[in-house]
Amino acid sequence: MTYLLKGETGDWEVVIGMEVHAQITAKSKLFSGSATDFGAEPNSQVSMVDAAMPGMLPVLNKYCVEQAVRTGLGLNAQINNFSVFERKNYFYPDLPQGYQISQFLHPIVGKGIIEIDLPDGTTKEIGVTRLHMEQDAGKSLHDQHPSKSFVDLNRSGCALMEIVSEPDLRGPEESAAYLSKLRMILRYLGTCDGNMEEGSMRADVNVSVRKLGADLGTRCEIKNVNSVKAVQQAIDYEAKRQIEIIEGGGTIKQETRLWDPAKMETRSMRSKEEAHDYRYFPDPDLLPLELDEAWVQSIKKTLPELPDQKKHRFMKDYGLPLYDATTLIAERSRADYFESAANDRDPKLVANWVLNELLALLNKDNRDITESPIKAPQLGGLVALISDNTISGKIAKEVFADMYESGNDAAKIVESKGLKQVTDTGAIEKVIDAIIAANPDNVAAYRSGKDKLFGFFVGQVMKETGGKANPNIVNDLLKKKLS
Repeated sequence: MTYLLKGETGDWEVVIGMEVHAQITAKSKLFSGSATDFGAEPNSQVSMVDAAMPGMLPVLNKYCVEQAVRTGLGLNAQINNFSVFERKNYFYPDLPQGYQISQFLHPIVGKGIIEIDLPDGTTKEIGVTRLHMEQDAGKSLHDQHPSKSFVDLNRSGCALMEIVSEPDLRGPEESAAYLSKLRMILRYLGTCDGNMEEGSMRADVNVSVRKLGADLGTRCEIKNVNSVKAVQQAIDYEAKRQIEIIEGGGTIKQETRLWDPAKMETRSMRSKEEAHDYRYFPDPDLLPLELDEAWVQSIKKTLPELPDQKKHRFMKDYGLPLYDATTLIAERSRADYFESAANDRDPKLVANWVLNELLALLNKDNRDITESPIKAPQLGGLVALISDNTISGKIAKEVFADMYESGNDAAKIVESKGLKQVTDTGAIEKVIDAIIAANPDNVAAYRSGKDKLFGFFVGQVMKETGGKANPNIVNDLLKKKLS
């Protein structure tokens, strides 16, 4: 899939790499026992360690390390049994230590691969350069007072995984697919909730442009982009901005920029730092982290079935097309719902009802599939009634709407409302005979070649039977009688 932007001097290729900060799902912080709950009162989850009080020493949270290893395994990446925590020095009001404990030369996870699914049905492998652990900074609040900035240290010390991609992405669509797949993997693993709107996952997007086949251009980093859509918009704007500058005879400055969703533009934040600007050195308060290989392998055995594995299994075992399988595995709960509903049912029919009917209503009501009023076995029951011709597809929609409102089983609704399909050939034949006798002109017109009138006769039969006549029987009998 080639994404090129047209400039005045020809086509330009957009080259993108991403650094995603994912907050580790854990009840306490990376180096302290403070809670990590989102939405708590400002500065209510801050220990002496998080506030960097003199003499406080960090103590590494083993569970956070386990979560990072689990993520690395889920990304098909190299787990480094030796890694080192280093101090990354910079000064900002919401960084009380004056440095951030991170990893630089020796990260916990090395190279890996993420397979992305593209809109044209193809897949592409994106390289992961590394995953390292670090502590989060606090948060500066500039909208609480007309002349002062406030600082909330609740987030200070929360455990982050920084997942760095190779510059393998080309254009907004691939970048959106990468971020979506990465978030999906993290959620399946249970290592990050992926809630970008809450800041627990955010992306720094590195964008550069070049002529096809040329060396990499100078990149600009767009900092802290907090939605998949915003990533696409920021890349599109930034690439066009860079092309315009280069074609106008200017040069791109390597810098950090911010995405402004209100103005739909990137704007300069600061010149881009290099690693030496941070004066990294091993943290003297923390020993190198050495992992036991048997422990790593024990974590590997607990991995769930991951999205790509599930997608390929759905296609192979259930005979689903790529689109259906890809959409169903987008959320683990959605995939689980489908499998429960499809138990001994027609899987393609179940997939159609989940994707076309159920998700539409849930999205409209802003509900997750775990909050569905129709439970998976109930949807399976509805599909069973369609498959054995108890009800028609048309009546099934009426039953489905009732199920969504009432939470009742399909069989109970069909029984109480008398919606069972009429499959008695003799009864249907009597209705057809009466309709043919009442419409001699239409019968003559149909027989003289006006084939479209067939639909008129079908409609009359369905109307007479309250929509309960089996459509296949109606069609067969009508063809015989009208010919």
